[in-house]
Amino acid sequence: MGYSARRGFSNGGMKVTGAQRQAEMQQKIVQMQEAMAAAQEAVEAQTFSASVGGGVVEAKVSGKKEVVSIAIKPEAVDPEDVEMLQDLVVSAVNEALRQADEAMEAGMNGVTGGLNLGGFGL
Repeated sequence: MGYSARRGFSNGGMKVTGAQRQAEMQQKIVQMQEAMAAAQEAVEAQTFSASVGGGVVEAKVSGKKEVVSIAIKPEAVDPEDVEMLQDLVVSAVNEALRQADEAMEAGMNGVTGGLNLGGFGL
């Protein structure tokens, strides 16, 4: 293996062309897309739950951000204060959705190393 101040270390092999580098980069992008799809599927398979009001209202959502269930304990039902119950349901659903968002973001960051790839459509 020789050394040249201009070329660095070489073993007499051929230089990597721009086309080869581009092909390698495209392969890495495909691998990253596959890893991102796997991470997304893993999060979508999960269920996230949140309870509010001391546990009187619980909401469960899927990783696909779909409401799976709402559980309301009888003591939360006050015919004189329906608005409070509505607020509790909204709060529980929003918290469960936030947890799903955080899990998806963490999964994507694990794949991309925190890079913002939005400009690449990823």
